[in-house]
Amino acid sequence: MPKAPVKVKELAAQVRVSSFNEVVCGYSQAEALVEASRCIQCKNPNCISGCPVNINIKKFIYQITQQDYAGAYFTIRETNNFPSICGRVCPAEYQCRKACVFNKSKSSYSSPEAINIHFLERFIGDYGLEHNLDVPQKDNLSKDKAAVVGSGPAGLCCAGELARNGVKVTVFEGLHSCGGVLRYGIPSFRLPREILDAEINYLSKLGVEFKTNLVVGKSVSLDELLRQGFNKIFLGLGAGVPSFLVIKGENLCNVYSANEFLVRVNLMSAYKFPEYQTPVNIGKNVLVVGGGNTAIDAARCALRLQKIQGIKPSVKIVYRRTEVEMPARRLEIQHAQEEGIEFKFLVQPKEFMADERGFVRQLTCLKCQLGDADDSGRRRSLVIENSDFNLPCDLAIIAIGLKANQVLTSSTKELKTDKYKDIIVDPQNMETSIKNVFAGGDIVGGEGTVIEAMGMAKKATAGMR
Repeated sequence: MPKAPVKVKELAAQVRVSSFNEVVCGYSQAEALVEASRCIQCKNPNCISGCPVNINIKKFIYQITQQDYAGAYFTIRETNNFPSICGRVCPAEYQCRKACVFNKSKSSYSSPEAINIHFLERFIGDYGLEHNLDVPQKDNLSKDKAAVVGSGPAGLCCAGELARNGVKVTVFEGLHSCGGVLRYGIPSFRLPREILDAEINYLSKLGVEFKTNLVVGKSVSLDELLRQGFNKIFLGLGAGVPSFLVIKGENLCNVYSANEFLVRVNLMSAYKFPEYQTPVNIGKNVLVVGGGNTAIDAARCALRLQKIQGIKPSVKIVYRRTEVEMPARRLEIQHAQEEGIEFKFLVQPKEFMADERGFVRQLTCLKCQLGDADDSGRRRSLVIENSDFNLPCDLAIIAIGLKANQVLTSSTKELKTDKYKDIIVDPQNMETSIKNVFAGGDIVGGEGTVIEAMGMAKKATAGMR
């Protein structure tokens, strides 16, 4: 039997809900050594194939046991540019930990017995940042000049890979700060901004140039970039257009898309109002509709805003299936439950109701039951007729998914897209219908994880060199 896993320390729920401080504290050196010692160094480590960027997990964990932390850092950085980020936000329970030999779970995610690979990766990533460890850049500069459109995980990964291989890279970002969904979508209590900034600053040290407040497709076209001498272009546009329920009352005041709500809170620092002039009328009864990580993030942000503003917390997540089918990370679901967020399962919204001023005050819902599995492998949600009931609601957040950003694709007719308006690429090298223009991340495969976006970016980078 393997040793018991080392549980990572966390801020107590009653403490963490009053701030946006990081919840998971990470491993100490002693804890990392004990957890790493649980790894039996499998002859054929499945965990590596479970990682979308194929980190040599077996090797870096062995190096930890030898206290060769710098060596472990360089091993990870061979295939992953952002270990401190991925160690915090990757859904390891669905990927590397699920493939671990110690995984005893028969469900779609890993059991607690699996090695805590992500926490070990975070420990090593933070060690590298703290000790200013730099991955050597190739001396022979390439003649290539590459433009990367979008500074989310796919764009940053592509920029780092190219820069390390001597390519001159310029990243174009439409917002005023870089990071994409890492900055505007993920709260600082999951990904501290100093960690994100440190990883981006590392790219600057490699020579990557960042141009913000510039929307490619509006401010400048792809043709213009090519004429400016960029002989290779990578599109990491993301999926920034929110989906909606398409029910009556969805346009009422205080009904947000999760995208707008999280941008206000995370990018525009609404939680620091009035220091930052971004008010959010948070309300006393908050409902979040959805079951993914975005829904959990929105609910946990709303709860903290209530606490900070002195409002008695009342946040509910409404989801049409059960907890088993929720695509959100198990850790984030657990944290939300610990913090007092209530889950209303097998519930489907029907209509938002307003007060006399046009502000949302109530959500009429229908009860559901599970049917057979759909194309995603999850059981279908079936509405129970005449099961209407009401939930009080003075702020609603819709978090049911994101669609392709079409600013660039709609203005570039040569760029072929599918029925979802995602960019079509050659799966071998991620090249689009335009020669020397590549793409990856959510704009290609639809909404996915950070590490999946990075995996596509790495494949595209290989095609660009």
